[in-house]
Amino acid sequence: MNFKDYESEGLIEKIEKSYDQIHSNLQRALKDLKSARGEGDEGWAYVKAYNSMLRAGRTLLFSKGYRPKGPNQHKTVVELSSFILGERYKKLTMAFDRMRRKRHNFIYEPDRPISKTEALNSIQNAEKLVKEIIKIIKKENPQYEFKF
Repeated sequence: MNFKDYESEGLIEKIEKSYDQIHSNLQRALKDLKSARGEGDEGWAYVKAYNSMLRAGRTLLFSKGYRPKGPNQHKTVVELSSFILGERYKKLTMAFDRMRRKRHNFIYEPDRPISKTEALNSIQNAEKLVKEIIKIIKKENPQYEFKF
């Protein structure tokens, strides 16, 4: 599927690009990532790392002039991030999708633990994804200075 397919299914809508929105969401993604690194609880470190990825993925959509809407917004963000990033980042976007599902289970079924290794891997994956999305946005918008 592509953007037009998602738009016709009511999963995304066209928006006017806002560099303030892009900037503030990237800043928040970085803040979430920093918080995940310092988190003492593995489950919450995982959730914060996922949240950082989700914010970065949403920002990627904003940079293309779209925002998710309706049900399953997290899934839409993951799928379109994968579409935009392409085959080169397939492994990373597959990890993003696994994290989406595992985060859901952690939130709604709290007896499912998250290991220290899973938490550390989630932070590493979040760092890679956020960094790549920042590079893409900077490349597409060289006139705009991001201050982080």
